[in-house]
Amino acid sequence: MSRPLLSLAFCVSLGLVACSSDAPQAEHPAAVAAGERMVVREAMVADLKPVSATVTTRDMGEARARIGGTLTRLAVKEGDYVKKGQLVGVVTDQRLGLQTSAYAAQAAAAGAEAVRAEADLSRVAALYEKGIYAKARLDQATAAARAARAQVKAAEAQRAASAEVSAQGAVLAPTSGRVLHADVPAGSVVQPGQSIATVTAGDPLLRIEIPEARARALKVGELVPLAAEDLPGAAGVGVVAQVYPAVTSGRVMADIKVAGLHADLIGRRVRVQIKVGERRAMVIPARFVATRYGIDFVRVAGKSGAADVAVQTAPTADPALVEVLSGLQPGDVIVAPGARR
Repeated sequence: MSRPLLSLAFCVSLGLVACSSDAPQAEHPAAVAAGERMVVREAMVADLKPVSATVTTRDMGEARARIGGTLTRLAVKEGDYVKKGQLVGVVTDQRLGLQTSAYAAQAAAAGAEAVRAEADLSRVAALYEKGIYAKARLDQATAAARAARAQVKAAEAQRAASAEVSAQGAVLAPTSGRVLHADVPAGSVVQPGQSIATVTAGDPLLRIEIPEARARALKVGELVPLAAEDLPGAAGVGVVAQVYPAVTSGRVMADIKVAGLHADLIGRRVRVQIKVGERRAMVIPARFVATRYGIDFVRVAGKSGAADVAVQTAPTADPALVEVLSGLQPGDVIVAPGARR
């Protein structure tokens, strides 16, 4: 190829390069966040403290022996469900049986005496009508018959009272519920008032004990987060039902109602978080948090788009809200998960 042709080809190539450099570049815009948004702000939240609660019932019914003697029969065992008035055990005292027999004999003797007095009264009344006996003799026989009848009533009342005491050997369930303790074996000697079995009474609940200084912040009706793994099948939050006014050894007792709580394991320990005050914290709705591989992420909107940021969260008294411990700053704009185009 001649030199002029080479020069022409070189110039053409330079022109093409220059033209390509002047052409506009294709732009690739960053992903733009869309959907529900909110600005992270600090707010006053409840300061929660973890404590241990115990599954129990509001009351405990004690099936007690009403008389002393020997427990000849125990009709229930721990874990059984009983109804109010159901037989729990039988206490027997042989002396009561002998005493009842003695009173029965006295009642029979009084009855025989009453029959004799009535017969005497009939004879005296007949002779009085014939003028043989004076009025004083009739009055004496009448009084003797009345006394005999009264003796019969007294003897029968004593016999009935003794029989009723013997019947009190039946130990009955004071309320409907589950038998919690029944640790007195048959054949044991029991005293009047001794507990034979303990029966749960009322709906199951959680009971906590907290220091009296922190009990002032606990109010009836407040929500109490629970450890869900400690109570399978129950709600993850409870409600303070009652705060007892008495202080025992520097501690105050409170009851927490939980939906779906069962009384199968009375005495079971459950982790709860109670309110002991208020503090400032970053709180966001739980729906803005996505969990992947055990790590919580929050989508933060920026100038170039949205990016997932790992955060550390903690539960609050409201299950719909979570506290952000790290990963966000006040003023950040967060986007609901899945809102990116």
